[in-house]
Amino acid sequence: MQQRPLSLLEPMNMPDPHFPVKHGTMRETGRGVTLFPAHWHNHIELLQFRSGHAVIEVNYVPIEAGPGDIMVFNSNDIHMGILQSESVEYDILIADLTLLQSQSPDAAETKYITPMAQNRILFRNQISGDARLTAILDQLAEEFRTRQSGFELSVKSLLYGMLTELLRGYVDLRLTENESHTRLRNLERFEPIFHYIETNYTDDITVDDLAARASLSRFHFSRLFRQLTGRTVTDYVNRIRINKSEYLLRSSEKTIAEIAMAAGYNDLSYFSRTFRKYRGYAPSEVRSRRDTETVFLD
Repeated sequence: MQQRPLSLLEPMNMPDPHFPVKHGTMRETGRGVTLFPAHWHNHIELLQFRSGHAVIEVNYVPIEAGPGDIMVFNSNDIHMGILQSESVEYDILIADLTLLQSQSPDAAETKYITPMAQNRILFRNQISGDARLTAILDQLAEEFRTRQSGFELSVKSLLYGMLTELLRGYVDLRLTENESHTRLRNLERFEPIFHYIETNYTDDITVDDLAARASLSRFHFSRLFRQLTGRTVTDYVNRIRINKSEYLLRSSEKTIAEIAMAAGYNDLSYFSRTFRKYRGYAPSEVRSRRDTETVFLD
């Protein structure tokens, strides 16, 4: 299977190489701090947010996460995080699914575990308000905290339960082996495009220009872009601009007009309308709340 860029590969050291699962709690302070830089690995990873808010980018698509949210990173998902509140606390679970494979595969392994390990079953990246999945992750956290007799048995059992919940409610894609190869090849091909948008979002970015950079027709580029991100180019660029502008509204003393320009909007009225469309409130409301509380809306 084709791999993601080696420059972003994170070596995954496990406390016990014979039991490749690890769990921890992260706490960070300082709005705007990078929680983790862009990277990928061959393991499934879940973040369970306890407090605070962050913007998590998965394959260059920004997602707002807060208390009660669970972020799921499939094998090979490029992910990074930026703190959006004064502080944040979240649990991390990272597991190598080969732990659940055996030398004599049974039906469960053949139908479910192997396709997940091979990145052919892809889960939704954000899950909110799932009490059953939250309870399983809480039990896993307790097992890692206490490490009582039977720790490994309990963790494997809970991992099976976790994967069952994900399979029953949160499968985004089921791919054949060839489809998986094609998807990874397209993500690899589009990585320079995502990077270009991320670093030039203040410019006038057009579909024609991006298609030319990818050496594709406008039609083929637009179709592949939507398949990979679930969004049009305009929507994708606007989401990046609005995330950047909200960060500046919360963390800087620039005027709203200056922030609009810094985010790539030359028309203040259009910026305000677009901001309200994506956030549900006006840029001025962010400013007025900033000194008393941090408010996030989905």
